[in-house]
Amino acid sequence: MTHTEQKPLGSPFSAASTAQDVTAGLDLSGRTAVVTGGYSGLGLETTRALVAAGARVIVPARRPDAARAALDGVGGDVEVVALDLCDLGTVRAAAAHIRERLTTIDLLFATAGVMATPERHVGPGWESQFAANHFGHFALTCELYPLLAARDGARVVVYSSAGHDITDIRWHDPHFRTGYDKWQAYGQAKTANVLFAVHLDALGRGDGVRAFALHPGAIITGLQRDMTLQEQVERGWVDEDGRVIGEGFKNPSQGAATGLWAATSPLLAGRGGLYLEDCEVTGLFDPASPEGGGVRAYAVDPDAAARLWDLSVAATGAAPIAR
Repeated sequence: MTHTEQKPLGSPFSAASTAQDVTAGLDLSGRTAVVTGGYSGLGLETTRALVAAGARVIVPARRPDAARAALDGVGGDVEVVALDLCDLGTVRAAAAHIRERLTTIDLLFATAGVMATPERHVGPGWESQFAANHFGHFALTCELYPLLAARDGARVVVYSSAGHDITDIRWHDPHFRTGYDKWQAYGQAKTANVLFAVHLDALGRGDGVRAFALHPGAIITGLQRDMTLQEQVERGWVDEDGRVIGEGFKNPSQGAATGLWAATSPLLAGRGGLYLEDCEVTGLFDPASPEGGGVRAYAVDPDAAARLWDLSVAATGAAPIAR
């Protein structure tokens, strides 16, 4: 992947498009999707849309009982599997269960995530946002890779954020052992999400596995659970009563649209390693652009992506994916 590939493709959809718009008329019968966090926020909207289109959906969830309650009434073929992205033992157990149940996976959505959390360290001392948003999804994808490779045309969709523009990977101290900032930690994790998709695509394209990262837009969901109401008010996201007032904010169905477009659009056939926004491939960040948006060059740098991949293999003990 080169930076020159970060160019719009002429998508018929936009920031206003919903999950239902993107999946209208799609028949996903016989397809299987795995959606982390597929029981709340954007994950729930994704699960609903996939099921409505006929797909079988596996939902790895940190709170299985809550997931089953939230998914009650969705219908279709949906299975909840226990998994905590910060606990690699549960990641491996969930992957083993999925491998016992399935022979192929068509779509893997790395949707679950955390944002701006208080300082926490998990496992062998990993910063928790890096662990939940990146390491957990990295390990799960590596564990499930044989099932993706068994289905030519499989796609992996990694939820990043415009928050990746906060910082590159802190190579000198990725786990914030020398001082913690919750937004720097969030930004680093979101950059890691983009770099993960870049190198996964480079490794997987020979097996027909393509990967994409995306910014879903600004949406108020459970992702903000570690922020106080006052913090959100001060940022102009909500009013004092918690009503969304942020300019350009999307509803959850609109927020799920880009991920579903990444997973199903024929415009993306034969492509991968790209960063998407508003159901379209976005350009590189241009500081002179009045519209803003775009992806930072450091987040789609193939050398940095390979470096992060090696770091992640060493940290998690995940099986390397041969190129």
